[in-house]
Amino acid sequence: MTEKIDTQSRHITKAGSNIFADLGFEPAEADSLLTQSHEEINRADELKKQLMTEISEWMTASGHKQIEAAKILHVSRPRVSDVVNLKTEKFTIDSLVGMVAAMGKKVQLVIE
Repeated sequence: MTEKIDTQSRHITKAGSNIFADLGFEPAEADSLLTQSHEEINRADELKKQLMTEISEWMTASGHKQIEAAKILHVSRPRVSDVVNLKTEKFTIDSLVGMVAAMGKKVQLVIE
């Protein structure tokens, strides 16, 4: 017989709180880490929005309806709707790059 796994939550950081402070970092470092975290999330969201906009523009230019685009992109129709509505939290950059590749386009990363 297997032992029961302990899955009890002992601490929950409230929304809007600083998780780094809850993890025991000094206040100044916790604030700095939280700021860096938000900046990284914002940069990733901007990349996702660029990719999503490219997919949406391709759909418009080619006249594809969401169901047609879904077949070409190898995703469900609701996923295409999420792309069109810029729901960045539902996608990884990798998945969006894969969709752009399925459109027959190439994605290049430029580091400046």
